[in-house]
Amino acid sequence: MSVKAFKLVSAVEREMLMGDKNYINIECIECCGKNLYIGTNDCFIYHFLLDEKISTAGKITFAATKQLHKYLGLKKPVSELKAASALTRLLVLCDNTIALVNMMNLEPVPTGARIKGAVTFTLNENPVSGDPFCVEVCIISVKRRTIQMFMVFEDRVQIVKEVFTPEQPCAVAVDGYYLCLALTTQYIILNYNTGVSQDLFPYCSDEKRPIVKRIGRQEFLLAGPGGLGMFATVDGISQRAPVHWSENVIGAALCFPYVVALDDEFITVHSMLDQQQKQTLPFKEGHILQDFEGKVIVATNKGVYILVPLPLEKQIQDLLTSHRVEEALVLAKGARRNIPKEKFQVMYKRILQQAGFIQFAQLQFLEAKELFR
Repeated sequence: MSVKAFKLVSAVEREMLMGDKNYINIECIECCGKNLYIGTNDCFIYHFLLDEKISTAGKITFAATKQLHKYLGLKKPVSELKAASALTRLLVLCDNTIALVNMMNLEPVPTGARIKGAVTFTLNENPVSGDPFCVEVCIISVKRRTIQMFMVFEDRVQIVKEVFTPEQPCAVAVDGYYLCLALTTQYIILNYNTGVSQDLFPYCSDEKRPIVKRIGRQEFLLAGPGGLGMFATVDGISQRAPVHWSENVIGAALCFPYVVALDDEFITVHSMLDQQQKQTLPFKEGHILQDFEGKVIVATNKGVYILVPLPLEKQIQDLLTSHRVEEALVLAKGARRNIPKEKFQVMYKRILQQAGFIQFAQLQFLEAKELFR
């Protein structure tokens, strides 16, 4: 049964980005606060400012204002962008090289610091160095079966570690010293400090695109066999039941308490609390789905959209209105971590009371008594 958890809102329309140049495609996106960066197949970076507007009727829209665009001087697509806001730097992967550019004017750093030989890269969101003026970057190297760890400063880069893997890695996420890796035939957890690795489960990267995503401290979300979204901790165990995706998921994102997945036709929303599918949004030609500081962004080759979550209280009310008491209570308990304690207690009492009256009206007196109590 469905819940309206998100609304899809357009953020950057194709005319703003490409005008009448049909050959331009969006390759990657990055969002940091109000700053939205888009990398294209013709080697440009575009910088927009996103302004969220709420109408008197409570409708949310986004106005994107173009700040500037910059040509990187190569005939290659910009394949990845990551913002390091503490350094006011944007890390740009193009033609197997990660360059550092200024977040505001998109100019390269004067020292020309760069990381060469990167197939793909990710940032360590739970860094081990303790230096606030440095970001830890993990790359899959062009060297076969090699992962490299770097420390990136405002104007220089420094290699920290090189790790060899049993098979060729094709996707990576990092938490502290732990790497969660999609190899050719399986997923593994590897501690790059001790070298100890642990197999998770088999997976054929030739048949499907692997997904490896850090969703919290020492926990990852992976695209498993049989269309399952699997959760795994750094100890190699799963503390949550899997969610059932379609077989051809392209990307996944987390917006607590929901896991959002993209395939070639739909965006699907599953609850982490009861693993049920709650919402399906038709979305054709999507190829990017990412979450940035709680903001879920999805993109086609030509446009960028934001999945705006409906307030949890509104979702809970809708469930109660539909007499789906169990689901409403599960969602209300799950909302505890998103709502200040005093506000939550007032809200939760009111929900229990409403749920009690619904059960009472359905002659479920014992259940109603428990809720009233």
